[in-house]
Amino acid sequence: MSKILGIIGGGQLGMMIAEAAKKMPEQVTKIIVLDPTKNCPAAQVGAEQIIADFKDKNAIEELASKSDIITYEIESGDSDVLKSVEKDAEINPSPETLRIIQDKFLQKSFLKENNIPVPEFIEISSFGDLEEGLKKFGFPALLKARRDAYDGRGNFKIDSPEQTRTGFDYFKGQKLMLEKFVPFKMEVSVIAARNTKGEIKTFPLVENIHEDNILRETIAPARISDEVAKKAEEIASITMDVLKGAGVFGIEMFVTRDNQILINEIAPRVHNSGHHTLQSSETSQFEQHLRAILGLDLGSTKLVNHTIMYNVLGSKTFEGEYKPITLSEPNIFLKMYGKSISKPLRKLGHFNLVAENDETIEQLLEKLELLKNKVVTQPVN
Repeated sequence: MSKILGIIGGGQLGMMIAEAAKKMPEQVTKIIVLDPTKNCPAAQVGAEQIIADFKDKNAIEELASKSDIITYEIESGDSDVLKSVEKDAEINPSPETLRIIQDKFLQKSFLKENNIPVPEFIEISSFGDLEEGLKKFGFPALLKARRDAYDGRGNFKIDSPEQTRTGFDYFKGQKLMLEKFVPFKMEVSVIAARNTKGEIKTFPLVENIHEDNILRETIAPARISDEVAKKAEEIASITMDVLKGAGVFGIEMFVTRDNQILINEIAPRVHNSGHHTLQSSETSQFEQHLRAILGLDLGSTKLVNHTIMYNVLGSKTFEGEYKPITLSEPNIFLKMYGKSISKPLRKLGHFNLVAENDETIEQLLEKLELLKNKVVTQPVN
């Protein structure tokens, strides 16, 4: 039976979920998004919009009253309010899963309790706690806000004792945790899915390259041994099994210098590092997410094309309307998100560069270097 889908968040992730849902008319008849930005990206592809803050209790209740099932593209929703509306709409991933994940300290504690490898961490309740933690972990160490942090926001790397007070004051009273710095050799991620019946599937491990704490490139598959890739995918499957939530999850990991895998963070939603699946895989992460939350069998996660995803970010030097970006080269799939205003490092779009014939990842990376200057945002005037 087809359902009305509600999404908390109508940004680019909500937009691509909505586009996938439109291809499944027998399962989804209508899409409604809750987002504070008028004419958000999801609304531009036909989703009805409730204009309100992600945590607005009345708006969440309205969304639940109009929807059969609710999911989210951002983990900022109020898990307590979501729990209270479960009588009106099915919610996946569950509010309890969201509650665990949206607090980084609870998330890491949950993983550690389930014997899933994570960096060392402690809770920080005072400046004294921070001083003691730094004595334990040494320098550098990462001070993190426990909630409402993404794209590197909410992290402060403390490199020396002189930065201790600066780091503590930076967060202005937020709840904090301290994490031991991991001298990793590669940042990787697994896009994993679990449906409402408990079926679990993982996409192949990918390699992520960040700039200014924001994901810039994803290389599929990761340039790592099969043994390490298998280990990462197994850890992702175990994580999905203990979390129990239905949907697609982005599981970010570190590969250490001795080829161990540590989970950095989990996002209970479709993820930027899974955008490559739109062209690289037999099933996109967006279709997979819908399959998972609707209780359908999960699709194939087979990687059929080596692919590099590159984020189109706003220029660091201006804010305002920008000139349209186009790419006409073969085997390049550009997707802009319909955001009219560029801001420094704002995610405006992405493109997937897909291998032709037997092209290697190294050859794709060479092609990418020639394309980067074509997607630098420029002011209209």
